[in-house]
Amino acid sequence: MTGKLRVTVQRATRLRKLPADADFTRWVRAALRGRGAAELVIRIVDATEGRRLNRRWRGKDRATNVLSFPAGLPVGVALPLLGDLVICAPAVAREAAEQGKTPAAHWAHLTVHGTLHLLGYDHATEAQAVVMEPLETAILGTLGFPDPYGPGR
Repeated sequence: MTGKLRVTVQRATRLRKLPADADFTRWVRAALRGRGAAELVIRIVDATEGRRLNRRWRGKDRATNVLSFPAGLPVGVALPLLGDLVICAPAVAREAAEQGKTPAAHWAHLTVHGTLHLLGYDHATEAQAVVMEPLETAILGTLGFPDPYGPGR
């Protein structure tokens, strides 16, 4: 990475089996793929906060696995701030079990996925998904994780 990376992890959940800050930083660094300096916050939440945020910002009354909030800096402001990720720990644990994935693989996937959203990638349309999903798979492969969109998805 050519610039300094600062990842702040906030733990606002009762669940204790969470990845270390160093894991989150490694996963974000891989998603950034050599970009310049970057700064973001990852907030790990319980289902109540995840549901509240998803309802407020996306109009969906359920907790979701990851929400991305790009910084949205004004034109001409050149700060390394990417934005915030909110990851719902109970959703991650449930989905990993349902999909037959290790918790670490799913945490890594959602961290990479959310970081790519902060960089402007999306998957709302098929055309966007055919760009974003292979990129996620490649990044996770460099980290030693299997294809998150493969069997058991």
